Amino acid sequence: MRTPPNSRFPYLNPTSAPHGARWPLGFSHRGDAPNGGENTLEAFRSAVERGFGYLELDVRTTRDGVVMVFHDETLERVSTGTGRLEDHTYDDIRRLDVDGRAIPRFEDVLAAWPDVRLNVDLKDEQSVVPFAALLNQYRAHDRVLVASFSDVRRRRVLGLLDAPAASSPGRVTIAAAVLLGKVGLMGLLRPWLASVAALQVPERHGRLRVVTPRFIAQAHRAGLQVHVWVVNDRADMDRLLDLGVDGLLTDRADVLAAVLAARGCWPQRGGTGTNDTARPGIPGPAG
Repeated sequence: MRTPPNSRFPYLNPTSAPHGARWPLGFSHRGDAPNGGENTLEAFRSAVERGFGYLELDVRTTRDGVVMVFHDETLERVSTGTGRLEDHTYDDIRRLDVDGRAIPRFEDVLAAWPDVRLNVDLKDEQSVVPFAALLNQYRAHDRVLVASFSDVRRRRVLGLLDAPAASSPGRVTIAAAVLLGKVGLMGLLRPWLASVAALQVPERHGRLRVVTPRFIAQAHRAGLQVHVWVVNDRADMDRLLDLGVDGLLTDRADVLAAVLAARGCWPQRGGTGTNDTARPGIPGPAG
């Protein structure tokens, strides 16, 4: 709403926004799963049916190279499995469940909703090569934002892609942006931010307030959006949007959808809201 659509990173332009408009983005964090079932196809489907055009998810890779949608290093917290995901084969993982729901492959999510954008946090090194290969196979470069706490991992993925993709930086770059932003010098990072679309940050880190009017202004001058995670309270959502942030990640898909609808920025997904088949020209998942 404040600036024209982003030509450098089409990923940042919601498919349902009127031409010439820029909407604040709503990300459903691990899908719409307030009662369990995070990072499952069912959770993502619920978010898409609410009108979300952006899903946040995490990936890790099995011992035999299959990229799975899963957050934790170990399986115990949310699934029926035990041990580290990376020590299991895909055949092992597909027999497990998360609150009665299957653990999906990243490929399954890519193929399910070709018009939905994915904010993907790479959790391990072994995901780099197969993840990049999937983005190239599905020609999903404008549909995926590459995120990682590791800047080295993020840059490795970008270096393997056939076309540019949006990304958000890791801990070191974020820390530098916050500190330089405090003294008005975030622009010094521009040579390192060519592939960065957004700074994805918490509102606070311990006693340090990260998201301030000055931080937002510095980011915008550097050509970057500011996305804040994880925001679940309606009053906080409204306050941050009024402050000028460009996106919010939430576990409360229902609340954020209502907030953005009240601002005339909803739905953010063009299409029917159902589980679509792949569009012509977009490869379907491997068997």
